[in-house]
Amino acid sequence: MNSQNNGRLARFRQALSGKPYDTFMVLVGENRSYLSGFTGEDTQFDESAGVLFITGDRAILATDSRYDAQAAREAAGFEIVQYKEGLSKEIPRLLKSLGTRALGFEAVRLTCLQFDKIRAALRAEGLEGIGLVAEESLVESFRICKAPEELSAIRRALEIAEAVFEDLAPTLRPGMTERAVAWEMEKRLREAGAEALSFPCIVASGPNSALPHAIPGDRKLQAGEPILFDWGVRVDGYCSDISRMVYLGTPDETYRKVYQTVLDAQRLATEAVRPGIGSKAVDQAARDYIAKKGYAGKFGHGLGHGVGLAIHESPRLSPLRDTPLAPGMVFTVEPGIYLTEWGGVRLENMAVVTDTGVEVLNRTDPADRMVIEV
Repeated sequence: MNSQNNGRLARFRQALSGKPYDTFMVLVGENRSYLSGFTGEDTQFDESAGVLFITGDRAILATDSRYDAQAAREAAGFEIVQYKEGLSKEIPRLLKSLGTRALGFEAVRLTCLQFDKIRAALRAEGLEGIGLVAEESLVESFRICKAPEELSAIRRALEIAEAVFEDLAPTLRPGMTERAVAWEMEKRLREAGAEALSFPCIVASGPNSALPHAIPGDRKLQAGEPILFDWGVRVDGYCSDISRMVYLGTPDETYRKVYQTVLDAQRLATEAVRPGIGSKAVDQAARDYIAKKGYAGKFGHGLGHGVGLAIHESPRLSPLRDTPLAPGMVFTVEPGIYLTEWGGVRLENMAVVTDTGVEVLNRTDPADRMVIEV
């Protein structure tokens, strides 16, 4: 385990003192990677590449034969245990060896089915006295503020994403399909050095741009319509996330008005960011402005979300959750207006809270409207 992960594990162990459990089970893939350095990925929600068991003096990474060699190479400071019959059957032996009296677990990741299997396995081994304690966002509270090396990876991921878009956008022409453009973008992103995409590229034209998470299809780009792009890449495990608009031809009045409203809302929200302010207040700055301009109810999602090892993480900038912002927090600022029959406009930057305010991480400026003459 490198010194970075060693330091993270030491700080995490300090947080375990005083908890109502003596062993903590880490199931969330990003949390597992953050603490151990193990980069194995869960293939789907009901499968796991491995689980950490952490106490005050021991750290175990339990995995199966697909990952044990990788785990030994990447998580050198952890004891590697290979389970052959599934995690639930291995847990009683592991907890016995750790002397566990109570086990904390990540409630967001453990399914009801898995919980029942673990409880039954403990009962079968006469260990029903071991308490199972649900915990929420314990490791995430360490991940929320980025260290300099994390911020550096995010910057590189954003640089790749922006450079590729700047080269691709001028090549757009009517008749190209959303799907073909999305594939060309993915190809260029990987060739530019992305180790993976943060999520599948969104290319949505005309009325499809009113769908915030549209899936690119066979619809052809047309002159006189907005085209929404939303994309990002991973570098050293860290994500970038950005949205930009392209217009083929001369923008109409609706596009100009909607675009300017979204741009101004983004600026007002960004200017509101500072240490100590609540995330709800930043969201409200954009939301109130959009409503004042006549688009109340047309901005349905939150203003932004944290970005790091996961594409969506804390803090959330929305009316539903309030988090005091602190230096090192990285998040998106992405107001949007969506008009069902016409289309939508979303502009998304990434920002980091500084000691005195905020730094926008993007090199490109959404104020420089991307209009392609056709």
